[in-house]
Amino acid sequence: MRVESDYLVLGSGVAGLSFALEAARHGSVIMVTKRSRTDSATNWAQGGIAAVLDPSDSFEAHAHDTLSTGGGLSHPEVVEMVVRDGPERIRDLIELGAQFSRSEEGHSLDLTREGGHSARRVVHAGDITGEEVQRVLVEAAAAAPNIQIIEDHMAVDLVEASKFGGPPRVVGAYVLDEQTGQVRTFLARATVLATGGAGKVYLYTSNPDVATGDGIGMAYRAGAELANMEFFQFHPTCLFHPEAKSFLISEALRGEGGILRLRSGEAFMPWHHEMKDLAPRDVVARAIDYEMKRLGDDCVYLDMTHKPSSFLLERFPNIHARCLEFGIDMTKEPIPVVPAAHYMCGGVVVDTSGRTTLDGLWAVGEVTCTGLHGANRLASNSLLEGLVYGHRTAIAAVAAAQSTAASSPVKVPDWDVGEAVPSDEAVVVSQNWDEIRRFMWNFVGIVRSDRRLRRAARRIEMLQDEIREYYWAHLVNRDMLELRNIADVAELIIRCASARKESRGLHYNLDYPHSGEEWEGDTRISRGAPPHVVRI
Repeated sequence: MRVESDYLVLGSGVAGLSFALEAARHGSVIMVTKRSRTDSATNWAQGGIAAVLDPSDSFEAHAHDTLSTGGGLSHPEVVEMVVRDGPERIRDLIELGAQFSRSEEGHSLDLTREGGHSARRVVHAGDITGEEVQRVLVEAAAAAPNIQIIEDHMAVDLVEASKFGGPPRVVGAYVLDEQTGQVRTFLARATVLATGGAGKVYLYTSNPDVATGDGIGMAYRAGAELANMEFFQFHPTCLFHPEAKSFLISEALRGEGGILRLRSGEAFMPWHHEMKDLAPRDVVARAIDYEMKRLGDDCVYLDMTHKPSSFLLERFPNIHARCLEFGIDMTKEPIPVVPAAHYMCGGVVVDTSGRTTLDGLWAVGEVTCTGLHGANRLASNSLLEGLVYGHRTAIAAVAAAQSTAASSPVKVPDWDVGEAVPSDEAVVVSQNWDEIRRFMWNFVGIVRSDRRLRRAARRIEMLQDEIREYYWAHLVNRDMLELRNIADVAELIIRCASARKESRGLHYNLDYPHSGEEWEGDTRISRGAPPHVVRI
């Protein structure tokens, strides 16, 4: 069975929904999401959206903070564009009905501050900002007559017209219907990757289970160019508890005066950075990692007990309630925290209009490398990027689709299962999945070395052979597809990290502790080509 539309969006987070709402003004949109329409990293976001909305703040200051945090690799023109578009996108959300936190008088937005920011410019909805953004966008999409959201469908691979006698152009995707097990053919004039990140490539992550790098894997296999895969951000503070799965303790707590302490009660961030607890995330994550290894401790502690309990209950109700579920009262005792894989700063290379290097393929959100984040993302710039690029990419994709409307359709065959049979060895998937996540955490984590990277490279090469053999022998299912994508992401991170012989931003190599001017560029990589640095 085949499904046709003007625009095919793979994913249902802030970036994909923003694209869909704008594109639906000009044509039909089908959104495919592998679980429910609200199951995305957007829905988990606690902190907020960075935007210049206070008269005492400025675009120049926001841009400066973004560039400073980006370790010299952020693209200035992209930073300027995103920062200046931000306020308008916030106003769009408010017009859709977003209920952001406001001052006691209710006349102005309650702006907070997070690590790396020089001003209070983070718009939030308590500590469930992402949930509120997801809510209003999903409701708007559900009310739009031109948008159809199809749940429990997972993209397998992009459809490349050149494989079937057509031009070198992406014309859709093969998509697994998880209810029936059948692979359906989705065709569109513009195909948009909005599949999010890949935190599940690491053993410990703040990401939801859907973050398995699906868009990265598909784009890489189709021949798209990717960049900066070595820069994976580890959030400094995830709740440390054996039963607390992937629960993030927002950076906003440190923005509101939270202090990181050792088991002894000592505040240690003044030893590591002049901004102390408000230092950029890469600095804080490495500091925590260093102190844990130095002392042999399993965690450090985030102390909010010096703040009034009434303030904490009002500002962080979700985090307070979640901690209480595990017997931790943040108003009376410090919260045990550890770093965890949080955000993929690299991804599919796009221009300022969301175009990839493959004709017909567009990308928005965390799956991309836009040049905004560079070597390290500034807090609360991720939802901002998704909003700005979702809107801008839709405008560009609509114009491109209208110009190709008269082109001859390509005869795309349906999915061919060949000799594949149902799997009776699911243990292969779970074993390989666990092995990848564990060696990525140990060898390609917060701190790396050439020896660790070589060990990781040997292991991923062996596992890739096993995974390819398993993939071609059996009928596809979600577990198999996610393993395949996670393996591709792991390989890309290892190869890019091995190529960068310096330490910069989120990439820290013990063998090259300093940064060099010759490395001031993006690490570009594509199928069949070695990674290489392109100067900014």
